[in-house]
Parts: sequence; structure tokens; C-alpha cells
Amino acid sequence: MIQTTIRQRRAVFADQFNGKPISRENLVEILEAARWAPTHRRTEPWRFKVISGEKLDELGAFLADKYRQTAEKFAEFKHRKFRENPKKAGAIIAICMQRDPKVSVPEWEEIASVAMAVQNMWLVCTEKQIGAYWSSPALIRYMDEFLPMAPGERCLGFFYMGYYDQPLPEGVRGSIEEKTIWL
Repeated sequence: MIQTTIRQRRAVFADQFNGKPISRENLVEILEAARWAPTHRRTEPWRFKVISGEKLDELGAFLADKYRQTAEKFAEFKHRKFRENPKKAGAIIAICMQRDPKVSVPEWEEIASVAMAVQNMWLVCTEKQIGAYWSSPALIRYMDEFLPMAPGERCLGFFYMGYYDQPLPEGVRGSIEEKTIWL
């Protein structure tokens, strides 16, 4: 039931991943779910770059080097995190948005559409017991130096995915009554 999957969805971070790769078949199924997100005027602004295998190590090296070059206040632990976290993932999907060249909808609607596509991917990951989280470090503004990007396309973050062994904690949310006004 979809309500159960929604309630079980959690952010599972790189330190929790066990290193098992994610099959291409599972990645395709996860991406197919993204395809069915709502999209105003059918612009389908989501674009994805799947990073796996040796390319994960290359991504880590790129991020660590770019952090070293651009950090105002360099921190060794952050540098190490940028370097090591991609290698812990079973796969990473660069979450990108292709802006509608006609500018037929506001940009926020296209960003929201991409976010809904990511939520669809996250729910499929949850059903497959694949941990995931969306990371959006400031370094994403440099991703055109690492990934092929079309004109008008930009990176909104990384969807880290990996299998995990430990049980996940129960979810905690405030009551909907506290956040709803009935008119």
C-alpha cells in the first residue's frame, strides 16, 4: 500500500551503505518511476546522469578537488567526506533540470516537478530496500565541468543510493492538525 511506503521512506546516508552495487535493472525501474511525476505543460524537465562503478571514485576526486579549490574555510573532514562518500554508494544519480526553452512555466514549477520525480524514485527505492538521500552541496554549480550538460540544464543535487544492513528508525512527524487550517 502506498501509504505504508510513504511512511517508511527515510534518508539513509552513505555511512550506512554496505557497498553492494545496484543493478542496472533496478536503476532503470527507479528512473521509470521518475518519468511519471507531474509536469506542468508536459515540459518533463527532469534529467538524470547515472554514476556507478569507477565513475563514483572519479566523482569523489572531482568533488574533493573542487572543494579544496573553492572553499572559503577549508575543513579536512569535509574534504574527506566529498572524497569518500561517493565510493560508498551503490550508485548516484545526478539530479538535473532542463529549463523549458519556451519558458512556458515558471522555473519553480519545473524545480517542483523534478523534486516530485525524485520523490517517486525514493519511494521505489524504499520498496526495494535501497537506502537513498538527496544531497545538494554548493559544489553542484560546478558539475558542468564533470558531467555532460545541455544548454539550459543545471544540476540540482545528487541522489545517493545504496543497500544497507541495519534496521531504520521509526519516522517522526508532527501532527497534521498543527499544520492545517480548515476553512
